[in-house]
Amino acid sequence: MEWHVSRTDEENTVSQLPENLRYTDDHLWVRVDGDTVTTGLTAHGQELLSEIVLVELPEVGDEVQVGGTAGGVESVKAYNDLYASVAGEVVAVNEALVEEPGLVNEDPYGDGWIYRLRPSDPGAVDELLDAAVYRATIDQ
Repeated sequence: MEWHVSRTDEENTVSQLPENLRYTDDHLWVRVDGDTVTTGLTAHGQELLSEIVLVELPEVGDEVQVGGTAGGVESVKAYNDLYASVAGEVVAVNEALVEEPGLVNEDPYGDGWIYRLRPSDPGAVDELLDAAVYRATIDQ
């Protein structure tokens, strides 16, 4: 399936891109919160998927590896696995998404966060894309 986003949507996505987060090619964002990291779907990612109708959360206590499945999101267009961008133990999940999966669309960098984990290697976050590099991937 090929997704198309209008140029206006892309421009809105770029203007919403927080500089203090790290990003992945899979359109996830990662924020360091003390000794944990919080992960969610970027504004661009949720725009590509359209209306989110289901979020599958990992289980608290799960150990995830980089590139391993850490949940999934289903939209009116498609189902996509969420792949862990940092290895570690899941310490919290956003239970509000079970009843209100649209929070991912409404507030992707706030109330739409998906899970938190305690990273095995806290320095691994630094290896993810910064906002400028992620912005360049969106523009391609």
